Formats: sequence, C-alpha cells, structure tokens
Amino acid sequence: MLYQEFFDELTALSDAEYRDFHKRLLKNDKIKVLGVRVPQLRKLAKKYKNSLQTLMGFPDEYYEVTFVKLAAASYLGYSELLKYIDKCVSLMDNWATCDCFAPVCVGSHKDEFLSYIEKFISEDKEFYQRFALTTLLHFYVEEKYTHVIISTLKRADTSYYYVHMAAAWLIAELLIKQYSVGEAFLKENVAAGFMDAKTHNKAIQKACESFRLSDGIKKYLKELKI
Repeated sequence: MLYQEFFDELTALSDAEYRDFHKRLLKNDKIKVLGVRVPQLRKLAKKYKNSLQTLMGFPDEYYEVTFVKLAAASYLGYSELLKYIDKCVSLMDNWATCDCFAPVCVGSHKDEFLSYIEKFISEDKEFYQRFALTTLLHFYVEEKYTHVIISTLKRADTSYYYVHMAAAWLIAELLIKQYSVGEAFLKENVAAGFMDAKTHNKAIQKACESFRLSDGIKKYLKELKI
C-alpha cells in the first residue's frame, strides 16, 4: 500500500461540513483535518490493522492519518504493542487521537502495563499524562488498582486543560464504580488541597451528569464543591 493510495481513500470519505465541525472540537488550528467521521476511520483501522508497520511510515500531516495509525495499533497483541507504544504516544497532539488509543490487550496485562502508566504520568507533556489517565479509566477502575488511580491522580498536572478534563472524568468514574473510594478522595482533597478546585468541581459535575448515581448522592456531592 502506498501513502497516496491510502490518502486518496481517506479523501474520498471526507466531508467539508463535518471537517469544519470537528476542527472546532479539536480546538487547535494547527491540526489539518480532512473531515472523515470516526466510524469510517475505525473501519479503516480495522482494515489495515495487519499493515501497521506500513501505516507508521506514513506522514502525520493530517489528523485522520494519525487517528488510523493509533486505532490500528489498538488491535495489537501485548508484546507487539510494546514495540510501538512510545511512538504511538508521541504522536498524540489532541484529545481525539489520545482517546482513540485504548489498546485492548492492556485489559489482560494490567499489572505488566503499570510501569508504562508510571512512565507517561511522569512526563511533563499534556497528552502523555492524559493517556495515562484515560488508560486507567478504560481498564483499571476496580478495587485492586485503587491505590494506583489515587496516586496517579495526585501527580497529574491539571494545569494542562486536557489532563484536567481526563482527571475529572476518571474521578467521576471512580465515584460511579467505587463510590466510597471516590468520596474519600474528594473529602481528602477538600482538607488537603492537593488538586485544584476546578478539577475537583468538574469531577463532581461529571459524576452528577451520570444516571448511575442517585439524586441523593448527587445532592451530597454538590455540597463537596470548593
């Protein structure tokens, strides 16, 4: 497969109106967008998942090319994923490409992948840290990994907007799936202030938007805002 063939395939799927809409969502005028919808990108990723080495050699001039690369890499087995993980994370420059990269194999190798979560949360880079948080969100919200989630949240640099949003999202999921742990985390933050107020309050907002919590719990959580 040649890059021009792949690019022509993407271009044939593009939609100018959707391009303008999605570009606004990405909030980064530097990113070049063709306007291909996510289901079509995922379909291409599945189609070319066995040609990842070729895909990785293509230029990352357009958002959609990078998206397909990362989505295709999400299908890799664990040992293969580790060969590409650093490259994949380095390609992320927006929330959409970050969030599309949720390698399925991590779900069955959670203990082994913890060192990579530690590695990426330690980087002073917005989307490296967001990837660490979204990976915890996708695969680790269970009792066994509570300490990892709490430790990682406390280290996240929420001055980065997309880290702030991912942290709030993760805390909200913690409240939904492990309410007592999430509540204790918020109460500790009220007392100690290890996390900024905007992220604390955004987490409560996100949790209260869920249908999985009762009205009584939502009312109580709102009282924990700072």
